[in-house]
Amino acid sequence: MFQVGDKIVYPLHGAAVIHAIEEKEILGEIQNYYIMKMAMGEVQIMIPIEKTTQVGMRLAVYINAMDNALLTLHDNDFDSSIAWNHRYRVNSDKMRTGDIGKGTEVIRDLTELNKKRTLGLNERKMLDSAMQILISELVLVKNIDKEQATSLLNQIVYN
Repeated sequence: MFQVGDKIVYPLHGAAVIHAIEEKEILGEIQNYYIMKMAMGEVQIMIPIEKTTQVGMRLAVYINAMDNALLTLHDNDFDSSIAWNHRYRVNSDKMRTGDIGKGTEVIRDLTELNKKRTLGLNERKMLDSAMQILISELVLVKNIDKEQATSLLNQIVYN
């Protein structure tokens, strides 16, 4: 169970801070909810406590784990011969895990592919989403603002 103040990552949505744990009645059902403020923007979301495992919610990583994940962006273990639909499925599965290492693999692979040829719309959206999720976690882990996190990630990815 998470606590108020915990920095978490909600797969496919990004990083957030738990601001409250409240009991709410929604559609006639009373449940306890985590009330979270997303790291980027003014968005606040609620998720039933009992669904956190199902959706893959996890604590944000520590700085050393973030630094190791960022190193993954320079690995050159990418096979561009895989058909786009298979690659898209594999990358979607990686993103759904919420694992920071899998997310950085998606960024690395799609960035490398983009250097060779233009990405299709779906893969472009996936790359943008993976970047935003990683940026949101960078904001919380390194205690920097969105612009600094974006600049840092772009510097690592594109240099």
